[in-house]
Amino acid sequence: MTRRPIALATGVALLAEAAGVLLVHVALTAVLGSQRMSLAGLDPDAMIAGTWAMGGVLAAFLALCGAALLVLALRDRAPGRTLRLLLISCAITHGVLGAVTAALVGWGAFAFMMAMLALVVASLILYGPETGEAPESGPGPEAAEPGAAPA
Repeated sequence: MTRRPIALATGVALLAEAAGVLLVHVALTAVLGSQRMSLAGLDPDAMIAGTWAMGGVLAAFLALCGAALLVLALRDRAPGRTLRLLLISCAITHGVLGAVTAALVGWGAFAFMMAMLALVVASLILYGPETGEAPESGPGPEAAEPGAAPA
């Protein structure tokens, strides 16, 4: 099936993106530390600490999503509820960051973020419920009482 290679590629891409995010935030903290300027009265040390924290949390989140997708691809089973919620939040994050990067960085970065969004969504869809499972819905029109006139 095609779902295993897509999940593997998405997991590897998310791990690479996590490393890239961490490197970008390291560069940002180096620039902030070198300039020692305040922005609207903010302490430069607070901005450096905030940049480290934001970069670390985002990189850890992306690495967790990437590792989860690699495990998902190796097991080749549908994800549980927690993993599905993690991947949905990853897709939402990429959608929001894609909109931000289009405005601040440019269309190339936007295209990258949308490609990552497409990979995460494809992994979610391909590992959805199996086609042999019955959909969870209410009774259909054939479950009406015999002899009852249709409305």
